[in-house]
Amino acid sequence: MSAVACAAEVTLRTAGESDAAAIAAIYAPHVRQGLATFELTPPDAVEMAARMRAIADAGHPWIIAERASRAVGYAYAGPYRLRPAYRYTTEDSIYLAADAMGQGIGRRLLDALIAACEARGDRQMIAVIGDSGNAASIGVHAAAGFAHVGVLRSAGRKFGRWIDVVLMQRALGHGDATSPSAEPA
Repeated sequence: MSAVACAAEVTLRTAGESDAAAIAAIYAPHVRQGLATFELTPPDAVEMAARMRAIADAGHPWIIAERASRAVGYAYAGPYRLRPAYRYTTEDSIYLAADAMGQGIGRRLLDALIAACEARGDRQMIAVIGDSGNAASIGVHAAAGFAHVGVLRSAGRKFGRWIDVVLMQRALGHGDATSPSAEPA
């Protein structure tokens, strides 16, 4: 079956706290065996639900991908940094189950996330990609219009080695071409 056919069988929806266990299960192998995240201990469903609540309470999107009623991936956006000057800049995260990789699902999640962030008025999206060798994540971001803006050399340490962080950026909506309509005093 082609990647397009596999991605077409997937539905996207807003994630809720009832999805926390499935999301934690998708994330855990990335923590235990991967370099995309610098976490060392996988969060359990209770911790994941708390993280989801914090993202939702801040008005940021969290999207889940399902195939045959089974969660196969998720994406969310949160504040890039907490200082007020960064309020129009968001950071994305995308994780897929092992059997969902390479099927176009990550791109569908990223496109939906970009649309949701544009709708909420965000102007820039930053991808902070663990491991400069993470060709899949770098590729999906490049295909979605992200530009490579830098590499933080040896910024993390996991599995006994130093790991780079790749930074990519994409303008959302009008980007920096116009001022947001509701500037705080």
